Amino acid sequence: MAPSPRPTARSTSPRGLAPVDKVLVIMEENRTVADVSANMPFLMSQSATFGSASDYYAIRHPSLPNYLAIAGGSTFGVTDDRGPAAHQLAGPSVFGSLLAAGRRAKTYAEAMPDSCQLRNHGRYAVRHNPWTYFADPAERASCTQFDVAAGSPTSGALADDVSAGTLPNLGLVVPDLCHDGHDCSASVTDAWLQSWLPVMEAGPDFRAARLAIVVTWDEDDRKTANRVPMIVIHPSLKHTQVAERLDHYALSGSILRMAGLEPLREAGQAPDLFAAFGLR
Repeated sequence: MAPSPRPTARSTSPRGLAPVDKVLVIMEENRTVADVSANMPFLMSQSATFGSASDYYAIRHPSLPNYLAIAGGSTFGVTDDRGPAAHQLAGPSVFGSLLAAGRRAKTYAEAMPDSCQLRNHGRYAVRHNPWTYFADPAERASCTQFDVAAGSPTSGALADDVSAGTLPNLGLVVPDLCHDGHDCSASVTDAWLQSWLPVMEAGPDFRAARLAIVVTWDEDDRKTANRVPMIVIHPSLKHTQVAERLDHYALSGSILRMAGLEPLREAGQAPDLFAAFGLR
């Protein structure tokens, strides 16, 4: 993840393949760039093969505001990790905006016992599942339908959608509290990613170059000005490093721009992350 003097542009749609219109965002927890670089060799091999952003930032501390920044283009003034009962957000989410425009969106949450679960349960942390905080009736109804348990790399909602080539335009992948690195080591997270990323890359959406996979972290460990790793995996990226300053608002806005929609709230002022990687 060493800095590069300028972004490396790549073709949005390699010859004969569809343009990028799907993204899987995998959210991990509380690591610095140095920690990930030193302790996650599999992910670093993916970063070297495909692409990374060397100057990517979370928005603030603690976790929840960063998830909301991606899912809603704002922190909504939230400064804690309390659940949806304490923070009932009005207005659209990125998920709801995509659905209202006829696109598809889904959350795949590991260890979640029921769809759109509004409370913690075992290794499922609701603060890492941002769709649950959007309280408008249409948002809640869509969350109940499309915010689902992830399953495993061999069975369940995510594996089924990957193998069938039916991934949504936005899929948010929420590992449990161990696999996201919150309660377990970086090496455990790396092993979890090694179990999932080859499955995703073998699916028809990725092989057709329609799908980009993003791996990033909610926040750092409060030691590096909230600079966090950002890895982007797509067949057209070859050893790509982007040095432009980017953040979670850039990711949020880029997801909607990818679908031809206007970004929400503060994300409208952020750079286009996918354009920085040459994917738009």
